[in-house]
Amino acid sequence: MIRRMQESDLDSVVTLENNLFSSDAWERKTFLYELNENPYAELFVYEEDGVIHGYVDVWVMYEQAQIADIGVDASMQHTGIGSQLLRKAVETALAKTCETMSLEVRCSNDKAIGLYEKYGFIAVGKRKKYYGDGEDALLMVKALGGLYDTDISN
Repeated sequence: MIRRMQESDLDSVVTLENNLFSSDAWERKTFLYELNENPYAELFVYEEDGVIHGYVDVWVMYEQAQIADIGVDASMQHTGIGSQLLRKAVETALAKTCETMSLEVRCSNDKAIGLYEKYGFIAVGKRKKYYGDGEDALLMVKALGGLYDTDISN
Protein backbone atom coordinates (compact mmCIF):
# COMPACT_ATOMS: atom_id res chain seq x y z
CA MET A 1 0.00 0.00 0.00
CA ILE A 2 1.21 3.49 -0.81
CA ARG A 3 0.55 6.18 1.75
CA ARG A 4 1.93 9.56 2.80
CA MET A 5 5.26 9.44 4.58
CA GLN A 6 5.25 10.33 8.28
CA GLU A 7 8.06 11.23 10.67
CA SER A 8 7.62 7.84 12.31
CA ASP A 9 8.69 6.25 9.00
CA LEU A 10 12.07 7.98 8.94
CA ASP A 11 14.14 5.28 10.65
CA SER A 12 13.10 2.79 7.97
CA VAL A 13 13.37 5.28 5.12
CA VAL A 14 16.83 6.51 6.13
CA THR A 15 18.05 2.91 6.50
CA LEU A 16 16.79 2.12 2.99
CA GLU A 17 18.32 5.31 1.63
CA ASN A 18 21.72 4.46 3.15
CA ASN A 19 21.60 0.90 1.81
CA LEU A 20 20.70 2.08 -1.68
CA PHE A 21 22.73 5.26 -2.06
CA SER A 22 25.64 4.99 0.36
CA SER A 23 27.77 7.74 -1.15
CA ASP A 24 24.92 10.17 -1.88
CA ALA A 25 22.33 9.16 0.71
CA TRP A 26 20.08 11.80 2.14
CA GLU A 27 20.43 12.32 5.88
CA ARG A 28 17.54 12.19 8.33
CA LYS A 29 17.57 16.01 8.55
CA THR A 30 17.01 16.21 4.79
CA PHE A 31 13.93 14.01 5.01
CA LEU A 32 12.71 16.03 8.00
CA TYR A 33 13.09 19.22 5.97
CA GLU A 34 11.20 17.65 3.08
CA LEU A 35 8.38 16.48 5.37
CA ASN A 36 8.01 19.57 7.52
CA GLU A 37 9.39 22.59 5.70
CA ASN A 38 9.54 22.14 1.93
CA PRO A 39 6.21 23.49 0.64
CA TYR A 40 6.74 21.77 -2.73
CA ALA A 41 7.46 18.26 -1.42
CA GLU A 42 5.01 15.35 -1.53
CA LEU A 43 6.44 12.22 0.13
CA PHE A 44 5.05 8.70 0.00
CA VAL A 45 6.07 5.25 1.22
CA TYR A 46 5.22 1.77 0.05
CA GLU A 47 4.36 -0.30 3.11
CA GLU A 48 3.43 -3.96 3.31
CA ASP A 49 2.70 -5.81 6.56
CA GLY A 50 4.13 -2.94 8.58
CA VAL A 51 7.43 -2.90 6.65
CA ILE A 52 8.45 0.00 4.41
CA HIS A 53 9.89 -1.29 1.15
CA GLY A 54 10.12 1.94 -0.84
CA TYR A 55 9.59 5.68 -0.90
CA VAL A 56 9.36 8.62 -3.26
CA ASP A 57 9.73 12.38 -2.83
CA VAL A 58 8.09 14.49 -5.52
CA TRP A 59 8.56 18.23 -5.79
CA VAL A 60 5.56 19.95 -7.37
CA MET A 61 6.50 23.48 -8.42
CA TYR A 62 3.84 25.26 -10.41
CA GLU A 63 3.63 23.54 -13.81
CA GLN A 64 6.70 21.34 -13.28
CA ALA A 65 7.29 18.33 -11.04
CA GLN A 66 10.53 16.59 -10.18
CA ILE A 67 11.24 13.27 -8.58
CA ALA A 68 13.76 14.37 -5.96
CA ASP A 69 14.33 10.92 -4.47
CA ILE A 70 12.99 7.43 -5.04
CA GLY A 71 14.14 4.10 -3.70
CA VAL A 72 13.05 0.49 -3.34
CA ASP A 73 14.62 -2.06 -1.00
CA ALA A 74 17.09 -4.09 -3.08
CA SER A 75 15.45 -7.34 -1.98
CA MET A 76 12.08 -6.08 -3.28
CA GLN A 77 13.19 -4.70 -6.62
CA HIS A 78 11.54 -6.20 -9.71
CA THR A 79 8.29 -6.77 -7.78
CA GLY A 80 6.42 -3.73 -9.14
CA ILE A 81 6.97 -1.45 -6.14
CA GLY A 82 9.10 0.99 -8.14
CA SER A 83 6.42 1.13 -10.83
CA GLN A 84 3.73 1.81 -8.24
CA LEU A 85 5.75 4.59 -6.64
CA LEU A 86 6.51 6.11 -10.03
CA ARG A 87 2.81 6.01 -10.96
CA LYS A 88 1.96 7.69 -7.64
CA ALA A 89 4.47 10.44 -8.41
CA VAL A 90 2.96 11.01 -11.85
CA GLU A 91 -0.60 10.95 -10.46
CA THR A 92 0.40 13.52 -7.84
CA ALA A 93 1.86 15.80 -10.50
CA LEU A 94 -1.17 15.40 -12.77
CA ALA A 95 -3.56 16.17 -9.92
CA LYS A 96 -1.75 19.50 -9.56
CA THR A 97 -1.90 20.11 -13.35
CA CYS A 98 1.84 19.84 -13.97
CA GLU A 99 3.04 19.97 -17.56
CA THR A 100 6.27 18.00 -17.14
CA MET A 101 8.10 15.77 -14.71
CA SER A 102 11.86 15.40 -14.51
CA LEU A 103 14.42 13.35 -12.62
CA GLU A 104 18.12 12.62 -12.51
CA VAL A 105 19.51 9.09 -12.55
CA ARG A 106 23.03 7.72 -12.55
CA CYS A 107 24.19 7.05 -16.10
CA SER A 108 25.25 3.57 -14.96
CA ASN A 109 21.83 2.65 -13.49
CA ASP A 110 20.44 0.75 -16.46
CA LYS A 111 17.63 -0.86 -14.44
CA ALA A 112 16.24 2.48 -13.28
CA ILE A 113 16.67 4.05 -16.71
CA GLY A 114 14.71 1.15 -18.22
CA LEU A 115 11.90 1.66 -15.71
CA TYR A 116 11.72 5.38 -16.40
CA GLU A 117 11.71 4.80 -20.17
CA LYS A 118 8.89 2.28 -19.73
CA TYR A 119 6.83 5.07 -18.20
CA GLY A 120 7.55 7.60 -20.93
CA PHE A 121 10.58 9.46 -19.62
CA ILE A 122 13.14 10.42 -22.23
CA ALA A 123 16.77 11.39 -21.76
CA VAL A 124 17.30 15.05 -22.60
CA GLY A 125 20.78 15.70 -21.27
CA LYS A 126 23.47 14.98 -18.72
CA ARG A 127 24.50 16.68 -15.53
CA LYS A 128 28.27 16.38 -15.40
CA LYS A 129 29.79 15.06 -12.16
CA TYR A 130 26.38 15.29 -10.49
CA TYR A 131 27.05 12.63 -7.86
CA GLY A 132 29.56 12.80 -5.03
CA ASP A 133 31.76 10.15 -6.63
CA GLY A 134 31.95 12.15 -9.87
CA GLU A 135 29.51 10.09 -11.92
CA ASP A 136 27.30 11.96 -14.38
CA ALA A 137 23.51 11.98 -14.07
CA LEU A 138 21.17 11.47 -16.95
CA LEU A 139 18.42 14.11 -16.97
CA MET A 140 15.11 12.55 -17.98
CA VAL A 141 11.80 14.29 -18.65
CA LYS A 142 8.23 13.16 -19.20
CA ALA A 143 5.47 15.28 -20.72
CA LEU A 144 2.34 15.14 -18.58
CA GLY A 145 -0.13 17.45 -20.28
CA GLY A 146 -1.51 19.25 -17.26
CA LEU A 147 -3.88 22.12 -17.99
CA TYR A 148 -1.50 24.53 -19.67
CA ASP A 149 -3.26 27.52 -21.18
CA THR A 150 -1.74 28.17 -24.58
CA ASP A 151 -3.38 31.60 -24.84
CA ILE A 152 -0.74 33.96 -23.46
CA SER A 153 -2.46 37.14 -24.65
CA ASN A 154 -4.17 37.66 -21.27
